[in-house]
Amino acid sequence: MTEQIKIRRLKPIYPATERRDMRDLVNKIGTDYSDECAFIIKEKTGPKGKSVVYRRITFAEFRDDVLALAAGFVRMGMTEKKIAVIGINQYEWMVTYFAVLSGIGIIVPLDKGLPYRELLVSVEKSEPDVMVYDKGHAGMIEKLMQEDTSIRAYCLMDAKIKAGTVSEDPQGNKPAASGQENAAENYDGEEGPLTIAAIIESGRKALAEDPEIVSRLPIDPDELALLVFTSGTSNMAKAVMLTQHNVLNVVYGLQRVEGLTRGDVNMAFLPFHHTFGSTGEVLVLAEGATTVFCDGLKYIQKNIVEYKVSYFICVPLLIEAIYKKIMQAVEKQGKMKTFKRGIKISRFLMKFGIDVRRKLFKEILDQLGGALRFVISGASPLDPTVAQGFEDLGIKVCQGYGLTEAAPVVIAENPENRKPGSIGLAMPDVEAVIDDPNEEGIGELIARGPNIMLGYYKEPEATAAAIQNGWFRTGDLARVDKDGYVFITGRAKNVIVLKNGKNVYPEELEVLIAALPYVKENIVIGEPKHDDPQDLALKARIVYDRGYMESNHGTSDPAEIEKIVKADIDRINETLPNYKRMLRVSVQETEMAKTTTGKVKRFEEGAIRK
Repeated sequence: MTEQIKIRRLKPIYPATERRDMRDLVNKIGTDYSDECAFIIKEKTGPKGKSVVYRRITFAEFRDDVLALAAGFVRMGMTEKKIAVIGINQYEWMVTYFAVLSGIGIIVPLDKGLPYRELLVSVEKSEPDVMVYDKGHAGMIEKLMQEDTSIRAYCLMDAKIKAGTVSEDPQGNKPAASGQENAAENYDGEEGPLTIAAIIESGRKALAEDPEIVSRLPIDPDELALLVFTSGTSNMAKAVMLTQHNVLNVVYGLQRVEGLTRGDVNMAFLPFHHTFGSTGEVLVLAEGATTVFCDGLKYIQKNIVEYKVSYFICVPLLIEAIYKKIMQAVEKQGKMKTFKRGIKISRFLMKFGIDVRRKLFKEILDQLGGALRFVISGASPLDPTVAQGFEDLGIKVCQGYGLTEAAPVVIAENPENRKPGSIGLAMPDVEAVIDDPNEEGIGELIARGPNIMLGYYKEPEATAAAIQNGWFRTGDLARVDKDGYVFITGRAKNVIVLKNGKNVYPEELEVLIAALPYVKENIVIGEPKHDDPQDLALKARIVYDRGYMESNHGTSDPAEIEKIVKADIDRINETLPNYKRMLRVSVQETEMAKTTTGKVKRFEEGAIRK
C-alpha cells in the first residue's frame, strides 16, 4: 500500500438538514420561504424594448411552476425519459432542472457554447428522449431535427412563464405602470413549437384533476439522475453519471460551512450546464437567497450595482478582471497613495478587532453596489493578491476545488478557514488524501464520499481507471502544509519534467504571471532547448490587454510591449530557483483557445510534455 497524507475536514458551523431528493427540497423552500423573492427577471418593454421592468418570483411560485411542469411532463408521457436542456441561464432552465428531478427522469444539461458538430456528438453520447432549448439555439435545433437521433420531442424555453409580480425597479419598490404586467415576449402559438409555458399550463390542469400526480412518482436518490459532461471538446468529454444524493450531499455540506444567508442576492454567473453552476444554484435556493441574472460580461459591474448583489460564485478570470478594473479606477483618479494608506490603517486596526474596512472603502464598495460581501471562486487557482485585495475591502473570498465527477465540491475554504493560495480543507463528508507523495510532499489528490459519481456513462474502462478501491483519482497534484491546508500544484498530465529530473508545475508560475495588471491569459509550457533537444526550456505565453498598455505605458507597439513583459518576467524569475525560471517569453493580443468554462486548452496551444 502506498503512503498517503490525510487531509483534515471542515467542521460544520451552521445548522442544516440534508434533503432526500429535489422534490423534497423544492416543496420545503416553497413552504419555508413562501412569499420571499427567489428570482428577479429583467424584461424589456415599451417601444423597441427600450424600457425594462423586473419580474419578482417568490419561492412558492417557483415551487408551483416546477410541480406544474413535472405534472405536464407526466400528462405527455415523458416519465422515465432522459431530458436534455441547452440554453443561457434563465428562470425556465432552473424550473426544467427541478421538474425533471421531481420524479420525471434524468436531466442532461448540455453546454450552451458547443458548436453544432459537438452538440450532435453530445446528443449521440447521452441519447436524450426530449430536448428543451432556448431561442438562441433554435437554428442548431432545426438542424438537429434533420438528424437521426434518439430525440422524440423538442420544447422551447422562451415562452415566458407568467409567475411573479412586475415592478419598475429590481427591489420591487415601484409597481409597474398599467399595461406592463405582461411585458414578457410570448412565443406561444398554435403553429409554433411546444413550449415550457404551455406544458406548465397543461400541468396546472392535471394537478387540479389529480393533486398527487407528481408526489406519487417514485424517486430513488441513489439512482442515476443527471448526465453531465466534463469540460473540453465533446469528442473527449465524458458523460458523468450523478445521483440526486451526490448533488444534495454537496449542498448540505456547503450549507453547514459557507454562511450563505436567507435574503442574500446572488448573481448567477456560472453556466447552469456546469455542475459548479447548477449545484451552486441549488445551494442558493436551499438557503432562501434571491437569484438575478447578468446581462452579459460587459455589464457585470453595472448589474452588481443594479441588483445590489451580496454574493456570487464564479471563476478566477472574472474575479481578477473585476479587481483589476477597481485598481485601474483608483490609479486613474490619482488615489493610489490614499488607498494604500487606508489599507495599512485598516490592517493595523484589525489586529485589535476593529473593522473599519467597509466604511473606509465605501466609495469603492459603492462601485460594486455597496452590498457585496462574499465571493466563492472555483475551477482554477485564484491569484492570492486578488483574494487579499478583496479581503482588504471587506469582501470575503473563499476558494473551492472540485470536479464534475464529485458533483462538484471536494475541498473548500470557508470564512473561518482560509489561507492565501490554498483551496482549503476537505468537505465535511468527504475523505481526501494525498496519494503516494514525493520528497516534496506532492502526490495525486484522491477522494471518496457520498458526492462521488456512479461512473462514466457507457465507459466501464474509463470508470475503472478513475475509481479504484472506492477512491476517485482526480488527476490533480497537491500538497498539504503544516496547518493542514491543501495547495494544488497542477495537473499530473501538465507536469513539465526537466532533464535533471526536476518537476515544474506550470500552474504555480501562471499564478505569478496572472498578477501582472495587463495579463488577460497565460500559460507556461516546455519547449526543447536549441543546444539539447532532450531537455526543456520554460516558456511563458501571455495575452496582454492593449488598452492597459496604451493607458499606462503609452504604447501599442508589439515590440515595445514585448520588452515591458520580458522585464516583468525577469523580475519574477529573480524570485525563483534556477530550474523554474522562464527563459522564453511570447506575447500576443489574440485570445487563446479555451473550453466553454474559460480554461485555456493547454495542449491545443502548443504545450509540450515530456
